Amino acid sequence: MIVEHAELTVSAGQEQQFEAAFAEGRKVLAEADGFRWAELLRCEERPQTYLLLVGWDSVEAHTVGFRSSERFQRWRSLVGPYFDKAPVVEHYHELGDRFTG
Repeated sequence: MIVEHAELTVSAGQEQQFEAAFAEGRKVLAEADGFRWAELLRCEERPQTYLLLVGWDSVEAHTVGFRSSERFQRWRSLVGPYFDKAPVVEHYHELGDRFTG
């Protein structure tokens, strides 16, 4: 499995609207082939900054399958208007099971 790590910066004063739009956008993500899970986190020190983590079957499931699909256009139309700048996206592969203590 691959984890997409996307840092999203939202325009000042648009945080609540972005979070509401993401609640709808996550439904679109969930329809994508190769999608496994998604989590959105908000930064304490920089409240306009969010970390989006998405589990995918492969990098290609995200970069080719999803990004070239109509679903990506729907997702981007929901959340994109709130971005202050382009998201920074990287992909990570798991090295083992999640440690829970």
